[in-house]
Order: sequence, then structure tokens, then C-alpha cells
Amino acid sequence: MIKVFFNGKPLSVEEGTRVLELVDPKDRKKLVVCRVGAQIRELNYKLSEKDDGAAIGLLNLNDAEAGRAYSATLRYIVAMAFHNLYPDVHVRFSYNISRSISCQAITKSFNMARAVDAITAEVKRIIEADLPIERITVTIEEATKIYKEFHLEDKSAILRYRPESTVHLYRCGGYYNYLHNYMVPSTGCIHNYRITPYSPGLIIQYPRHDFDSNIPEFEEEATYCKTLQRAYNWAEKANVQTVSDINRKIERGEVLEFVQMCEAYHNRQLAELGDAIEREIEDVRLVAIAGPSSSGKTTFCNRLRIELLSRGINPVTISMDDYYFDKATIRKLQGKPTGELDLEHINCLDIERFNKDLFDLINGETVTLPRFNFTTDCREEGKTIRVDQNVPIIIEGIHALNEKLTKSIPKHQKFKIYIAPHAQLNIDDHSPLSITSARLIRRIVRDMKFRNCPAATTIDMWQSVRNGEFRWIYPNQENADYVFNSSLGYELCVLKKQAMAALTQITASDPQYLAASRLIKTLKYFRDIDDDSIIPCNSLLREFIGGSCFRV
Repeated sequence: MIKVFFNGKPLSVEEGTRVLELVDPKDRKKLVVCRVGAQIRELNYKLSEKDDGAAIGLLNLNDAEAGRAYSATLRYIVAMAFHNLYPDVHVRFSYNISRSISCQAITKSFNMARAVDAITAEVKRIIEADLPIERITVTIEEATKIYKEFHLEDKSAILRYRPESTVHLYRCGGYYNYLHNYMVPSTGCIHNYRITPYSPGLIIQYPRHDFDSNIPEFEEEATYCKTLQRAYNWAEKANVQTVSDINRKIERGEVLEFVQMCEAYHNRQLAELGDAIEREIEDVRLVAIAGPSSSGKTTFCNRLRIELLSRGINPVTISMDDYYFDKATIRKLQGKPTGELDLEHINCLDIERFNKDLFDLINGETVTLPRFNFTTDCREEGKTIRVDQNVPIIIEGIHALNEKLTKSIPKHQKFKIYIAPHAQLNIDDHSPLSITSARLIRRIVRDMKFRNCPAATTIDMWQSVRNGEFRWIYPNQENADYVFNSSLGYELCVLKKQAMAALTQITASDPQYLAASRLIKTLKYFRDIDDDSIIPCNSLLREFIGGSCFRV
């Protein structure tokens, strides 16, 4: 017998007992996964001697880890439906607009529009059958044979980069697959989802933990959608759609060519931006730049300025940080005489002063700008400037695209740029890589290298960062005149070594272990690029690994 703590109470169970057996049968379909000690486990997990003394927590869709398992299981069922009905058709899942999953056929001759009703009906049938989903462990050789039988060659390709000698697979009703995540116990646990046609494929939606376990309403995001489709098309043309595609370039000795190809894509976007601003230069007086954390905004601003200089346009840059109120004023505004402040709130900025200075500068007046002294937490007098006609002002910051911040400037005089990495990259066709995870890896490396900040601290603050992004950045991205995709296809191969060194310092007893483990499981598949001398000094990646020619 082993002792565990279930729902906070001590309980003695036999070794080999499944966690699901401890749950009241009427509650089983409400749950997704569980926590045993510091580890996330499936509900079918068998307790063993190593779990003696562990606390067991049950997780539903209010938990982010549960949401990941639910999403993976739903993708598994959709893939299974395609296999049952169209076994020769290959599909690829990717992250899409409105926090959904896109499913596209990569078998060119397949007509998705004609298959929507059949696929939807088959998914429903599989779920209603409440088929058990069983986790099995096999050798790499056995997995390769199974994947070949089920026409999952993309999964066979990634196996050779797996450091372990065994592989986990999931078996359900004679179907085998693996989606690099935990799964629910049976198909009947998937009780809330939406599958809708959305050219050129399907959109799959599922409950989100940050929407009170509800499915968010689908919102058409035309600008973001075009950006993702453009990223998808580029990855297809460059043949870097999966981790295996990237690794093969490294193995063939094409590292320099690969790096330069990715950098050329950034150069092309900068040239497009330069063309767009130059065409409208008689009207454009303000260039506003915003994007989520670790998008490469600082380097991007420097490179955009150089692009404009090459066209005879000499922009002036104004720091929004200099318009922050002191903390005493912010406390009054937020009604918090003590406690933690929301320093990302737009009202932390002196909006009236900022608008007045911009208005005066654009209309030819001489203005003395403020300078915020972060040592004294006070604003001081800064430099005095005057801006000539046809010289745009560049601003960059979390609120730069918010109309409230620049309300004194007519919309036709503003050119808004949204910057973020938008990689359409998969571990395999059914397992898309999280763009958010890629940004977190960038930030972990940067914080460790330049801020003496361990990975655990970066992970701890990440949710707060994300909350600010959802509140202040994402609602304004559709207002952008141009979206700059700051992803670099080779970056995780470079970041891997430093990120792994930081992440492996986090132990199983640390609260950040789950996030660290998830990132390690992603990074382990990438081949290393050890020679960073081939990365240009003006690359956005230099902002995170060091060696930038800009002051970042």
C-alpha cells in the first residue's frame, strides 16, 4: 500500500491504482488531467511507490495544463476522423486567429469543402462512442512501423532526433498517434468544441481556461489572418514547415544559407515598410510600433530607422517611457496607497502631455521633451527639439497602437506597425509549436544573459506579462497598417543551448517545473547551431543572444 493525499485528505491505495479510480464516476467527464506531486499526469496514470506521500490534485478546464491536454485530444480525434474516412489524405494543424486551431489538407488534390460534413459527423461519432484512449510505450523501431502503417511519415522523421530510446503512443479504437502532449482518458471527455469551415480548411475551437472554460466567440481578424497565411506560405516555399525540415538543412551543411535566407525575409519586410512609408511621406507624421514581449522591437526600430535613412527620410525617435508618471501619482490614479501597482495600465502615462508634445512637434513648434529618471522615479527636463516637415516621429511601446495615446493626431497622419514572431512551424503535421513558447524562450535567454535573471524568475512573471498583452496589445493589432513577422526559422537551434542550460536548473520540486519541462520537450528535437558568428550583427536575434551592433 502507498499513502497519498487526495483532495487534501490522506488515503491509502494499492500500488497500480489509477487516479481515475479515486474519482467519483459522475465527476470523471468533468476532469481532464491531474497533478501528482509536482508532475502533470493523465487520469489513467498508475500510482507507484515513487508517489508515496504525494498530493493529488484534479484539474478541469479552468487550468492551462488541462486546456493543452483537451486541445491535443481534440486534434487527435479530428486526425483519427480523417484517417477513418480518408486514409490517404494528410492534414496539418496550426495555430490560427481568434485563438483557434486551423486544419488544412496538405494533400493538394483533396477538396476540404466537400468533406466538412463527413468529418464533423465522424468526430461526433468517435466522441459519442466514448472510446478509451490508452497510452503505450514502444521502441523507436516499433513506432516507425506503426507510423508507416498509418501514413504518418512526418512523425517517423522526428523520431531520429528524439534522445530517448522509447516512444509514447496513444491507441484508440485501433488508431495510433502521438501529439506531444497529455491526453484525456476517453473520447467521451471531449464534450465542448466547434468545427467550422474556414477557407482553405477548418477552424477548430475549444474551451479556454482564461474564458471561464468557455469557447471564445470567433472573431474575424483579417490583418492577423493574412500575416499567418503569409508565414505559412513562406515556410512552405522555404521548406521549413517542421522541425525535421530545419534539422535536415543543418545536417546537409546548409546552415549559412539557411540563416541568410531567414534574414533576407526580414530585409524584404523592411523594404516593404520603407516603400509604404515613403509613398505616404507627405502625410505620415507618426510611425507607431507595438508588439508583445520579446518580439525584437528595439532592434527592429533601429533597423527601420536605417531603412528610412537610406531613402532620405530622417526620423526622430521619442521614448514613451519618458512620459510615465512617478509612482506616487500612479498610486493616486489607481487608488492604491499601498500594494502592487499595474504599471502597464495606459493611465500610467501622461497622455495629455504626450499628445500636446506630439501635436506641437508635428506643427513645427520647438518642444522640450521630458526625461524620466528611473533612479529618482521622477521626470526631468530632457532635450529640446524641433521636427522639420516630412520628418516622421517614431514611437514604440505597449500602448503605441492605442488611439487614446495619440488622439491629437489625425489617423491619416499615423502609420501603425505591429511586430511579433508568427512562426508557422510544427514538430510534426499534427503538433504545432506555440508562438508564445518561442517568445518565452527568447526572453529566458535574454534575461539570463543581460539581466542576471534566472529562468525560474522569468517564468514566474510570464503570466503577468501575458495578461498585459491580452489587455493592451492584442486588441489593437488589427489597427496596424503593417505586421512585421519577427520570427527567424533558425532561432531555436541557436537559443537551444543557452535555454536548456537555464531550464535544467529548475528541479521537479520547483513551482516552475511544468513550464520548464514543456519548453525542454520542445527544444530537445532541434539540432544545435553552434557557430553564431554567421548571424549578422544587426539580426533581431542578437537582441537576445548578444553581439548586436545596436545599443539594445
